[in-house]
Amino acid sequence: MSKVYLLDCTLRDGGYVNSWRFGEEAIKGFSRKIAMTGIELYEVGFLKGDEYDPDCSIFPDVESFKNVIEPKNERMLYVGMLDMSAPVPISRIPAYDGTSIDVIRVIFKKDKLDEAFEYCKKIMELGYKVSVNFVSTDLYSDDEFIAGIRKFNEIKPYAIAIVDTFGLIKRKQFLRLCYIADNSMHPDVILSYHAHNNLQQAFGNAEALVEMNLKRDISIDACVFGMGRGAGNLNLELFADYMNENYNTDYRIEPMLEIMDEYLNDIFKEKFWGYSLPLYLSATAGVHPNYAIYLAERNTLTVKSFNEILGTIPKDMKERFSRENAEKVYKEYQEKYVDDRECIERLSKELAGKTVVMLAPGKSLNTCSDMVNAYIEKIKTTGVSVIAVNCIASEYEPEYLFSSNMRRFSKMQGQTNAKCIITSNMKEATQSDYVFNFSSYSLREPEIIDNAGLMMIKILCACGVKKVAIAGMDGYSADYSNDYYDKSLEFDYSKEASYRNALISEKLSELSKQIEIEFITETEYWKC
Repeated sequence: MSKVYLLDCTLRDGGYVNSWRFGEEAIKGFSRKIAMTGIELYEVGFLKGDEYDPDCSIFPDVESFKNVIEPKNERMLYVGMLDMSAPVPISRIPAYDGTSIDVIRVIFKKDKLDEAFEYCKKIMELGYKVSVNFVSTDLYSDDEFIAGIRKFNEIKPYAIAIVDTFGLIKRKQFLRLCYIADNSMHPDVILSYHAHNNLQQAFGNAEALVEMNLKRDISIDACVFGMGRGAGNLNLELFADYMNENYNTDYRIEPMLEIMDEYLNDIFKEKFWGYSLPLYLSATAGVHPNYAIYLAERNTLTVKSFNEILGTIPKDMKERFSRENAEKVYKEYQEKYVDDRECIERLSKELAGKTVVMLAPGKSLNTCSDMVNAYIEKIKTTGVSVIAVNCIASEYEPEYLFSSNMRRFSKMQGQTNAKCIITSNMKEATQSDYVFNFSSYSLREPEIIDNAGLMMIKILCACGVKKVAIAGMDGYSADYSNDYYDKSLEFDYSKEASYRNALISEKLSELSKQIEIEFITETEYWKC
């Protein structure tokens, strides 16, 4: 069998998890330990940007790599990755002298192939080994892939890589791409494989490539601990162990475990990576995984809705993620218009002349229940209606339940005798008494577009209610476990708590010009 090389890309591809901020000492320590493992290639980080930060595995020029790899291990090649969507000026890449990185991996999308070819040619002329990485290889037609390979054969790069950008290439398709590449590449060029693990195909595909017994050398990308955005990458420690057991290699696993323990475990606890349902759905829909991450962060969708939204993403937007596109698709899905004039008229009559007590799912709904019930009892003689928002709150006997979140409502429908007020985005709801048009009451700001408390207040304004007294709308905190009265409702907004509190506070201030707002329980919103 030809030679099989392992390439570690933890500090580069794994760096998407923590914005590449591993810390200077961790990066240097990682470099020392990975050199002890016996792997053949070590990708130190990205070659991009304009400023060097010693705490990040991003390097604006070839010279800055020296800070974290000296002294170099002679048995290992040091690698940097360059993205043709924003390549550094060629002037930052001096002639190769062996003191910095040895290999430059160039990633490019289909429309940048010709530009990448010229850039790679210049890098090779400077003396570096070059790996040519076809981003989203599965999106190339056979003819396009073969033509691209043959073009690069003209300069005979060090390696050509099949890249499973969306983590959706299954074994049958993968082997087909491998055969196409192997039959088209110059015989002296290494065939590389870079996996993402959305469908848990990374190990099986890498194993299949090794077992093909090609005449050419191959290399397999992996990360210690499988570190990587979303579903993560192929685990270096697992694949190295597989190679030791089956092909008489002698990779040292212990330094990899030490890396996990000393440098990665704390990151993993804070920023989980691994198999996830959203990333699985993004892979099956053939869209950029960041769409799934964005939608998961909304925490408003059932699996069915999640899948439906991914399926509506236009073909020309699937590969290229932007937050603006994600917000547009999400909003369009949510804004399925319904004529709610009859609902406004009915609810207006039922609430006429009453103070509305709105119960939000903050922790104070439990801790201050005596005070809230006392308030409700006190104003009963003058007229009161109790509306629970995204919670059943059975201890208060609400007359109405409002939700704009299908994921939460699915757990509550059928569990309450309260009249159900929902918004038109909740197409799967089987229990409703009033359906209000989502876009009429949603917010302009994407972060709080479907905040249920604010939407309910806007509906009350539309119904002519003069006063709303609020309990349990406490605000977000740095410790999200203290934000909700019911653990099943918890969602982590801790990292943007202050920002969300400020946005909601501003909206409450605006709404207070249309309706009198009183807080029964303490809230962060009046403090912003």
